[in-house]
Amino acid sequence: MFNLKLPFKQQTMTIPTTMAAVYLTGHGGLDKLEYRTDVPVPRPGNGEVLIQVGAAGINNTDINTRTAWYSKAVDAATASGGADGFADAEAADGGWDGPLQFPRIQGADVCGRIVAAGGGVDQSRIGERVLVRSMMRGYSDFRAFECQTLGSECDGGFAQFVKAPAADTWAVNCDWSDAELASIPCAYSTAENLLHRAAVGDGDTVLVTGASGGVGSAAVQLARVRGAAVIAQAAAAKFDEVRALGAERLVARDADLSAELGAESVDVVVDLVAGPRWPQLLEVLRKGGRYAVAGAIAGPLVELDARTLYLKDLTLLGCTFQDDTVFDNLVRCIERNAIRPLVARAWPLSKIAAAQTEFLAKKHTGKLVLIPPPVE
Repeated sequence: MFNLKLPFKQQTMTIPTTMAAVYLTGHGGLDKLEYRTDVPVPRPGNGEVLIQVGAAGINNTDINTRTAWYSKAVDAATASGGADGFADAEAADGGWDGPLQFPRIQGADVCGRIVAAGGGVDQSRIGERVLVRSMMRGYSDFRAFECQTLGSECDGGFAQFVKAPAADTWAVNCDWSDAELASIPCAYSTAENLLHRAAVGDGDTVLVTGASGGVGSAAVQLARVRGAAVIAQAAAAKFDEVRALGAERLVARDADLSAELGAESVDVVVDLVAGPRWPQLLEVLRKGGRYAVAGAIAGPLVELDARTLYLKDLTLLGCTFQDDTVFDNLVRCIERNAIRPLVARAWPLSKIAAAQTEFLAKKHTGKLVLIPPPVE
């Protein structure tokens, strides 16, 4: 039995042998999410820590993985299969990096405290309040790189406990709530990575699509931290909330960008949307502009006029793998209160299907978060 007594916030905590968690039992609809209370608590191996989860955020990647939207057989917008899945998806490439093993505990966002440490990990880390880097590091050789997503290639945070590599687990010192901290890892690291890869700096003008969502709202704030002027694209009903995050100008989701902003008017596009309106994004980029993408909620297939690409000397950046500096930057921003996430609502972990239904409706601004039950 795995039943240990360890220091935890100046108390003694008994780690149970089983826990509450949500199993993803296969690709498909919301019915594939199974809340259980008899899931074995993971044991930390060499170089790993065990974390008691305080909160876990919901992200598009959770929906995309469940529905197998990453399958090349799917060419629709993400929300079109969000509740029921995609009938034409291929399970063999249903995960973002290939096939998944089921059952899988999803959850790329983890905030919590370390309650146990495996071999080779400093035991003094027990008790730390931490965030886990969602895109966990792995090198295949000195030139190629790869990463694994927490909650996709390995079990994630939709549970009372999760194990993670100690090297991908950052101590954080702040007075934020668990729900606020759980809004950071996936969305904010994705946003910071987009800005880092596009070399956004002081004086740049940045257009952010999908600016009311988790990644988009993070990109608005983080671009402002870098000294950039932000133009945010979002539903008109959400303009006030996005403006409060730091956007200097708002444009409607269905706007004609060339008419609204003018051709060659922005230095950088940070895109989470793609879809049929994608050519407009290249039209508003200045010569030598940079386009960075990490999502395609309006659809993954776009039309590219190669002449626009080469005659304007544009740089197109697909952004998944993250340099170490990305998460370092986020932790520093948190600890000096340079950013503050917007939490739309917190749901009990057991209500994950209802929470994802709200997420798919896209009527919220910011993040939806799941809270696991207390450990008895």
